[in-house]
Amino acid sequence: MGQYDEVVERQRQLLAAEEWAKGVKSIHAHSLSSMWYDDRPQDTDDGKCVTDIEFNSGQIRRKLSNGEVVIIGKALTGDDLIQSYKQNTH
Repeated sequence: MGQYDEVVERQRQLLAAEEWAKGVKSIHAHSLSSMWYDDRPQDTDDGKCVTDIEFNSGQIRRKLSNGEVVIIGKALTGDDLIQSYKQNTH
């Protein structure tokens, strides 16, 4: 059975990392257009406010002042997700 130990351990880590990725890393309500991840400066034109929720996965969910939701960035997956999980939880 030892031949599958690494595969089983990786799957265990991946499942734990996927659950961790759903967690909220930060919440930021603002009207700034200079955030490091912001590729949508039009969302805060003329002082409009947005609420950005950053998840452990690296993805950001932005709620605009009109209630619309926009996803910024791409969520980590696979080995990249496992690596981020290990760096941030151990």
